Amino acid sequence: MVLDDLGSSLRDSLGQLSGQTRVTEEDVEDIVKEIQRSLLQADVEVSLVMDLSDSIKERALEEEPPGGTSARDHVLSIVYEEMVDLVGDSTDIPLEEQTILLAGLQGSGKTTTTAKMAWWFSKKGLRPAIVQTDTFRPGAYDQAKEMAGRAEVDFYGDPDEEDPVKIARDGLEATSDADVHIVDTAGRHALEDDLIDEIEEIERAVNPDRNLLVLDAAIGQGAKEQARQFDDSIGIEGVVVTKLDGTAKGGGALTAVNETGSSIAFLGSGEEVRDIERFEPSGFISRLLGMGDLKQLTERVERAMEETQEDEEDWDPEDMLKGEFTLKDMRHQMQAMNNMGPLDQVMDMIPGMGGGLMDELPDDAMDVTQDRMRSFEVIMDSMTEMELENPRAIGASQVERIARGSGKDEERVRELLEQHKMMSQTLKQFQGMGQGNMERMMKKMQGGGGGGGGGGMGGMGPFGD
Repeated sequence: MVLDDLGSSLRDSLGQLSGQTRVTEEDVEDIVKEIQRSLLQADVEVSLVMDLSDSIKERALEEEPPGGTSARDHVLSIVYEEMVDLVGDSTDIPLEEQTILLAGLQGSGKTTTTAKMAWWFSKKGLRPAIVQTDTFRPGAYDQAKEMAGRAEVDFYGDPDEEDPVKIARDGLEATSDADVHIVDTAGRHALEDDLIDEIEEIERAVNPDRNLLVLDAAIGQGAKEQARQFDDSIGIEGVVVTKLDGTAKGGGALTAVNETGSSIAFLGSGEEVRDIERFEPSGFISRLLGMGDLKQLTERVERAMEETQEDEEDWDPEDMLKGEFTLKDMRHQMQAMNNMGPLDQVMDMIPGMGGGLMDELPDDAMDVTQDRMRSFEVIMDSMTEMELENPRAIGASQVERIARGSGKDEERVRELLEQHKMMSQTLKQFQGMGQGNMERMMKKMQGGGGGGGGGGMGGMGPFGD
């Protein structure tokens, strides 16, 4: 995650306050130094860093903690509020008819972002269309068309036309039935006069409702000048930060937001069209500090379940609460987990499961978990319909046959059966539970922070040992 080093170092510093009822000036100095070090390393502009650290220091020393609040929680609350204020509000993206123009340098991820945003709008019930105007980069048309196909949205481009302004006009006309038009523009390796002239002409032709600047999370201090020039040229209403799945520092995006007086609209990670989320300041900072993000988690769960049901129309997740929990049900749940995105991102959203707990895991822990899920699917592919419907009847000879057929060892087959047994026992606790009791239990899990949320997901998911 962007600025993840900041979250890790802050958790270490705040951990030293555990058990204290008050903070000393020395405590605050140590925390502020960690914040300054991490933000500067993440390429956040010095003036922003100093303003933030001064505010935290002043509040931590002068404000009285509410009754019963520990020193750690009081300082954590201040850091959280000031960090939310630093990143600003989320860019207003109404769910209505509109035209959005994307700008940015070559390699920033505009074309991929165009498809991701189109997919996001389609999941909100709107009909989006992509208009590809990049005639500068070889392969831009083919990439955009392929990505639009993966997003299952309307697309317009013309590989034989050299005038990007004409493509933009023709594209809007050809896709006039769409609710949302997302216009992808050309980039260059650097800001050049012809790039600025071109994007200004396209902007006049399409008259967009908002212009978004797409920035690679690794851009660093170069974001300031880039943001200023694009803002002077066409006006920037929001920033999209891309490639957050790598080791990018991400602080340049905050500098760009400050330079343009705008805000962050979307966060992008990964190569799949679904690897995008609306930027929500409170949830973003909450995850950064290891406090989870139940709103984003809920959205991902709902989306994953919808996608899983679309793939398997005859499967209803509520059936699991009514009768026997089969291996088929388990496979569907695993597919839903996969649809939620990378497990490390999901874990960050669960209160108590991200943050420091994640820091203690080996770097490949999530990869191992995903490999385990994939191996379970391979094993189930080697089972008969009867075995999938009635896994309790699988005996030693069947385990041996399934292991041979799947290319997995017998221990892994038994591991799958044991995992199914645990999940089945957990589900039995839900069966027969009234709606009121179910709602109270869910509220208790959410309100209980790390213990409740972590326990619930750990017991229900096919990745616990």
